[in-house]
Amino acid sequence: MENDELLKRAADLAERCERTSSVTHTAFLTPAEQFALTKWANTADCKMVLTGGHPDCERKAAFFLPFYMDEDELCIENYICAVTAKAGFGEPAHRDYLGAALGLGIKREWLGDIWVTGGTATIFCLPSVERHLLDGLDKVGRYGVKTAKTELSELKAPERKVKKVTFSVKSPRLDAVCAGMFNLSRTAAAERIAVGDASLNYSVCMKPDSIVHEDDVISLRGCGKGTVGAAGGMSKKGRQFISAEIYK
Repeated sequence: MENDELLKRAADLAERCERTSSVTHTAFLTPAEQFALTKWANTADCKMVLTGGHPDCERKAAFFLPFYMDEDELCIENYICAVTAKAGFGEPAHRDYLGAALGLGIKREWLGDIWVTGGTATIFCLPSVERHLLDGLDKVGRYGVKTAKTELSELKAPERKVKKVTFSVKSPRLDAVCAGMFNLSRTAAAERIAVGDASLNYSVCMKPDSIVHEDDVISLRGCGKGTVGAAGGMSKKGRQFISAEIYK
């Protein structure tokens, strides 16, 4: 969804929430869409919450809450469901589950995260498509699967494997941080950024001198993606230590 369309839709949902004093929400959003919507919500007069059904979900829906409701009062089970699919033999991959679900006529934005561990997958979805998955998802790739409804409270996210790195920079510019995270020279990192190979918080960034902050997410095509951690102390030469986690 283009940002202009996304923000217009969000404004309509926020207005309807205020007018009807009821919860309104989007479909599942990509991390880039969530970032854009969060920036908009910070300046808009609305109460917005992002959740995908579990704290570790990457794809999330935006919920607009009426004035009388706090975040902990939102019953997310009314708006997001989870379906577990188990393969009898073999271990279908994420793309296999996604392809099988889309093949049922389900749109991507109606599906949240798909967690795959061995021969089992957990598919987050909107309630409107839960029955389609339970009744129609019987084959994924070359493998037959059995589906069942799963309570959100019972879910445990797969362990995310990360590689922790620490490096020093003269200043927290994007080119310097990219170089440290992905073991490149600063010149090579700047060249990659200039041609559009880098993303900062899920949006392409072509400015090597963009300042990076704690919790920013950086990806570099062909090298990976990671999260910037807290800045540490200073070296004797006045360089700042930075930590990061690279997703494996």
